[in-house]
Amino acid sequence: MRGGTIAILGASLVLAAATGANAGGQTGPAVSTPPAAASVPVDPAAIVAGRKAAFLLSAANFGGMKAVIDSGGDVAGQAFAARSLANWAKALPAMFPPGSNVAPTEALPNVWTDRAGFEAKAAAYAEAAGKLAALAKAGDKPGFAAQWSELRKTCGGCHEAYRKEDKKG
Repeated sequence: MRGGTIAILGASLVLAAATGANAGGQTGPAVSTPPAAASVPVDPAAIVAGRKAAFLLSAANFGGMKAVIDSGGDVAGQAFAARSLANWAKALPAMFPPGSNVAPTEALPNVWTDRAGFEAKAAAYAEAAGKLAALAKAGDKPGFAAQWSELRKTCGGCHEAYRKEDKKG
């Protein structure tokens, strides 16, 4: 699972940097972009592919945590996976820059037109994942299981509001 969560974080950071996620809203020291990097165009289809891959890695983390819950295993080992989901949730808004609503995205247009709502849902997801990580670190099996369900609700709530209906089945 660690490789998947590291890939989520790496993909998030690379794509956030490539899309200029902090442009204009930077709170830390100014970061200069090397001229060569500034001249590389960002392909919206590549952004969609990156976020789809990260969503699949998130699903793998959810599945791995659920398997530990169902088996009664030690949840302390799931703290890293939960923290990676919290970090992914914090990066989520940057993964949907203007112009990235291109096929084969499953995002609805309101990701961009209701940006405040989308960012609020991502923040709720990050908070729920942070609580899950704390419960994992404490080894609290019942608390972890209950919070895992809450995390799934925050994840699903965003999908219900901002993702095209799944036509599979």
